[in-house]
Amino acid sequence: MCSIPCLLLPLLFPWQIHSDSDEGDGSIKYTISGEGAGTIFLIDEITGDIHATERLDREQKTFYTLRAQARDRQTDQLLEPESEFIIKVQDINDSEPRFLEGPYIGSVAELSPIGTSVMQVMASDADDPTYGSSARIVYSVLEGEQHFTVDSKTGVIRTAVADLDRETQDRYEVVIRATDMAGQLGGLSGSTTVTIVVTDVNDNPPRFPQKMYQFSIVETAPVGTAIGRVKAEDSDVGENTDMTYQMKDEEGVEMFKVTTDSNTQEAVITIRKPLDYESKKVHTVVVEALNKFVDPRFVDLGTFRDQTIVRVSVLDVDEPPEFWPPSNTMEVQEDAHVGSIVGVVTALDPDTANHPVRYAIDRSTDTERIFDIDANTGAIVTGKVLDRETAGWHNITVLAMEADNHSQVSRASLRIRILDVNDNPPELATPYEAAVCEDAKPGQLIQTISVVDRDEPQGGHRFYFTLAPEATNNHHFSLLDVKDNTAAVHTQRVGFNRQEQDVYLLPILVVDSGPPALSSTGTLTIRVCGCDSTGAIQSCNSTAYAMSATLSPGALIALLVCILILVVLVLLILTLKRHHKSHLTSEDDEDMRDNVIKYNDEGGGEQDTEAYDMSALRSLYDFSEIKGGDGGGGPGEGGNPASERHALPQWVQSPDLDFSVFRDYICRKVEQADEDLSVPPYDSFQTYAFEGSDSPVPSLSSINTWSSGSEQDFSYLGGWGPRFRQLAALYAGRRGEEDSEES
Repeated sequence: MCSIPCLLLPLLFPWQIHSDSDEGDGSIKYTISGEGAGTIFLIDEITGDIHATERLDREQKTFYTLRAQARDRQTDQLLEPESEFIIKVQDINDSEPRFLEGPYIGSVAELSPIGTSVMQVMASDADDPTYGSSARIVYSVLEGEQHFTVDSKTGVIRTAVADLDRETQDRYEVVIRATDMAGQLGGLSGSTTVTIVVTDVNDNPPRFPQKMYQFSIVETAPVGTAIGRVKAEDSDVGENTDMTYQMKDEEGVEMFKVTTDSNTQEAVITIRKPLDYESKKVHTVVVEALNKFVDPRFVDLGTFRDQTIVRVSVLDVDEPPEFWPPSNTMEVQEDAHVGSIVGVVTALDPDTANHPVRYAIDRSTDTERIFDIDANTGAIVTGKVLDRETAGWHNITVLAMEADNHSQVSRASLRIRILDVNDNPPELATPYEAAVCEDAKPGQLIQTISVVDRDEPQGGHRFYFTLAPEATNNHHFSLLDVKDNTAAVHTQRVGFNRQEQDVYLLPILVVDSGPPALSSTGTLTIRVCGCDSTGAIQSCNSTAYAMSATLSPGALIALLVCILILVVLVLLILTLKRHHKSHLTSEDDEDMRDNVIKYNDEGGGEQDTEAYDMSALRSLYDFSEIKGGDGGGGPGEGGNPASERHALPQWVQSPDLDFSVFRDYICRKVEQADEDLSVPPYDSFQTYAFEGSDSPVPSLSSINTWSSGSEQDFSYLGGWGPRFRQLAALYAGRRGEEDSEES
């Protein structure tokens, strides 16, 4: 079979395949298979003609691969091996150029030179670029050619003029066309719109809309108050409109301050110094605006700054009086009499009306009313006696107000210094005490004396020391003025004897330099002590010997106060003790109920001589020796030592005693305890029937003692007090009955 490797199908004419064994008798059947077989491509089984059933588009598919077979019509067997062939679609100019990357937006700075590149556009053509000129594209400008051009081959858009002005027109719409077939007649074309934005440059200086601005402000406005705002306009945009403002005249720089509001680019004018209507009513200043960023390429266009005049009118208000001078310091002697003039304050009304002024003192700063002020003249006088040592400075506030309008008030702080006068005598720095050894030698230093003085003379302190007149006959110690406001005490004799006198009181007179000179007497206590060989003090006695028996009034008062306090304390203690004792006695007299006392320790018997004082118990009874006989009632008889024990008081039940009271009381208590379920069973009954086999003394219990053979007299029980009153009644009554029976 003849094979056709490639068929070009530009039109719809048929192609044919043919086998060499085909004799034209119709015994061979032709078939095809592969891409598009039976759909796009059909074959005549007898002739082998191939037909395309639809129009082919090279832009969608450029070629098709098919296989052809020659078969026996009767047996359908291949007569020859199948043959593969390709149908290649030949291109025609059926696709126009297209701009696929649109929309296009470019930018160029204003005032750019001619030929400045703006941007590049590119179009694509689906036709075969290798076949003919179907895909060869050229570019041209359809609209906007007055300002821009485009390169026909590359599509680069450039400026056509040098005077692009953003402030005039900031946006251009340029239409670019792309044509295939290299722009020849019959070529297809496509177009796109390119938006070109003109960007800003700083080519416009700031300009004030007005040449003069007027503002007004009251004279009492505080420093920093904003007077007004002005703004210079700039046709540029962005940072090219950023500007700064400044004052251009000396008056404006001195009185006012201008700042730039970064958000609005306005000039904010504020007060730098206080305004005064009476001094100047109108202020005229010059404000200048200039661009912050200047492009050096456009300096030749002119100065990028502008100026305007700002006129500020000061409005008059009713102001409070002003002190002159504003603050003041005054001085006064501390010995000044009440009513003495300290100084004069002056305040004036700054208004043109010049109202009269009245003065007063803010009493919150002078609560003790130490000073007064004349309401009309402002003269400050003392209201009380001054004392520099109590308060050396006084800070008061003086008020000045208009006479007819007290709401207009001003304040001034006044410092008053109290000048010192010598009105305090010098005193010893501390109550000095010194020690001297018994074997001290003459001239030995004992103590150095210093003094204090509450006064503060301008020339400084100068003190003089000497012994007081009452110590003129002193031959034991000497006083030396060291001339540096101290004095030294030395011994004046050889040795001291503590047995004769162990304490010396040395009065010292101290005088200051005045004027006037003041003095006081202080006492130095010197103790005579025993010392070792090195001079170290070993011991001192405290018996005082006064060279001057006179006590100062202060010491005497302190001594009396101490004695009075001690007496009161002693009386208070005695009263509390008496009250406590009477309270206990009354309780003992009233509370005669039976008490159950529990002891947890039994004791050690007679051998235990430390736990209890047995002698105190034995002394309560008048023991007598009991000889053996029938009336002993003891466990031993005859000469048994046990029978010679002293008899103890024994309780014998009287047949006519009534115990119903105790029985009823105990029963009531038992019933109460049984009914109260919250109370634990504290009640118990214990029987003690055995004393102990080792005790040499008979039982002390009276419960088991029924013998009446005791001959002891129990009348002394009546002197044991109220606690033993019932016991005395029982035993004394029993003894009386026995005596009556015997009689």
